[in-house]
Amino acid sequence: MKKIITLVAIVVLLIGCGKSKKEAQIQGKVEKEQISIVSKVPGKIVQLFVKEGDLVKKGDTLAILDLPEVDAKKQQAEGAVTSAKAQYNMAVKGATENQIKQLEAKKQGLKEQYEFAQKSIKRLSNMLKDSLVSQQTYDETFAKYQGAQAQYNAVQAELNEAKKGGRIEQQTMALGQQDRAVGALQEVQTADKERYIIAPQDMSIETITLNLGELALPGYTLFNGYIADSVYFRFTVAENQLGKIKKGQEILVHIPYTKKDIKGIVTTVKQLGAYGNIATAYPDYEMQESLFEIKITPSNSKEAKDLITKTTVTLSL
Repeated sequence: MKKIITLVAIVVLLIGCGKSKKEAQIQGKVEKEQISIVSKVPGKIVQLFVKEGDLVKKGDTLAILDLPEVDAKKQQAEGAVTSAKAQYNMAVKGATENQIKQLEAKKQGLKEQYEFAQKSIKRLSNMLKDSLVSQQTYDETFAKYQGAQAQYNAVQAELNEAKKGGRIEQQTMALGQQDRAVGALQEVQTADKERYIIAPQDMSIETITLNLGELALPGYTLFNGYIADSVYFRFTVAENQLGKIKKGQEILVHIPYTKKDIKGIVTTVKQLGAYGNIATAYPDYEMQESLFEIKITPSNSKEAKDLITKTTVTLSL
């Protein structure tokens, strides 16, 4: 009789173990997509607008940096742009109004000298034919006539150039200098915008690494946080359990601390490359087996938005 009772107890125990194994639960963690905000230019923090635990919207200003070097370069760049624009305008427009007036007056004076020399050479030419003047006198007057003509032609060319502006090569060179100065100013203006540390997404601020007055170097992380509405569940399973989980499968995740179940969809199944990435406590697997990370995204994000990160969740397989 004792043997029968013992046998029945063993059978019940085996059945219970089999049922427990069939309905084995694995533990995982509540996770959120993390985000880090870094500085692009060096500067001291002069203002902080958030504190740890705050929820911020995309585009919110988190902090302001003091950038004295950028301010100095901005003044230099603005001065260079003003100078380059003036050079280009001068090359295109040519001489000023007063310079044009001076050249017009000079032209008028030389014109009168040229016309007088022209009349004189005509009179002397007739007198030379009648032998009333010597050849020497005529040659001297003719030389003065040629000089007056050359000066008059020169001032005409100078006046035309002043009205038309500089040579096309000079204009092109001035335009290139202007474009280079404008480009340098735009570069400084872009750097100046980096004094404002802006939230790239809706997020929660978890850690602030620097305080007021501390120096932020390029690439240094200033804020760490979690992206809003990015909750997911992460589990670690052995390869012998992969047959029970498929990508796209709808599955039920239990939240122990709220005593609620949340429907989710298996979105990622990938092999773990490092033992330190294991999310499930004490995963049951053989040494030769590979471990895989299972990512489950809640079907209704509103149900999971208030879940606390890194809390334990369970999954029945």
